[in-house]
Amino acid sequence: MDELTFYKYSGHGNDFVIIDNWKGHVLENELSKRAKLLSRPKFGIGADGVVYISAGPEEVDFAARFFNSDGSEADMCGNASRCAAHMAYTTNIASAEMVFKTKAGDIKASVSNNMVSVRLPKTGKPEGMAMVDVDGFNQTYHRINTGVAHAVAWVPDVETVDVVKVGSVVRRHPSFAPGTNVDFVSVDDPRTISVRTYEKGVEDETLACGTGCVASAILSAIHGQVEGNRVLCRTRGGEDLLVRFEGDAEEPAAVYLEGVVRHVFNGTLGPDALKPVKGK
Repeated sequence: MDELTFYKYSGHGNDFVIIDNWKGHVLENELSKRAKLLSRPKFGIGADGVVYISAGPEEVDFAARFFNSDGSEADMCGNASRCAAHMAYTTNIASAEMVFKTKAGDIKASVSNNMVSVRLPKTGKPEGMAMVDVDGFNQTYHRINTGVAHAVAWVPDVETVDVVKVGSVVRRHPSFAPGTNVDFVSVDDPRTISVRTYEKGVEDETLACGTGCVASAILSAIHGQVEGNRVLCRTRGGEDLLVRFEGDAEEPAAVYLEGVVRHVFNGTLGPDALKPVKGK
C-alpha cells in the first residue's frame, strides 16, 4: 500500500482524494477505514472525501465509489463525479465522453480542458417539507433527492446564516431521517442563486456541494424563485456552478452539473499515511 498513487482534486473548494483501484489494491473491507484516514487534515492528505475508481460492467467505462471524510459511503457526489471524470480522462481510463457507474445510477460526463459536465442520474421529485426551529432560526426545509438527500431552505441572505450550528441540527432532525445534507439558498437575480451547504458525512460546511446546487436550483425553479432552465449557483469556493435541466423542473428529462475542476497534485502514500492516531 505504500506504493499506492493518489490524485488530489478540487471542485470549487470541494476537495477529494481519488484512487485508481482498478487492480483492487484496496480491499472492500478497507475502503471506508482508509478513506477516513486519508481524509484527515494534518495527519493524512486532507479532503472532504475519497473516490475509488475501479472496473465496472461492460456497458460503462468504469465504476466510482464515494466515501465521506468520516468513512461513511455516499451513493453519489456531484463535484466528486466531475473530478473523477477528469482524472479518468487524463489517465486514459476513459475518453472525453464517458459513462461511469455509481450506486445512484450511471453518470454521463464530458471533459473539455478543466471544464467538466456531468449528467446526473434521475432526480427525485420533491418529498415534502418540514419546519425546524434552531434557537429562533425558524425555517421551512424542502426535501429532495438529487443522488443524495437534501433539505433546502430559502433565506434573505446566506451570509447571515450560522450554517454549521443550524445545519448540524437539521441534518439529524427526525423529519429528515436517516440524515440529510442541508442547503441554505438566497436568490440573487432571476437566474442566479447563492448556496451554502452543510454536508452529512463531512459534518461541516463545505466550500461547494454539487448535488446541493442541483437540489437548490431545481427546487428554486419549481417554486418560481428563478426563471428558465439554466441556473447559476454561487458557491463559497468563489467559483460558479451551472445547473441546467431539460423539460419541466418537477420531472426533468435530464439534469446537468457543469463547472471547472482543479487537478491539484499527485502523490504516493508514505508508510505512515494509514497509521491511526488516537482520537483522529
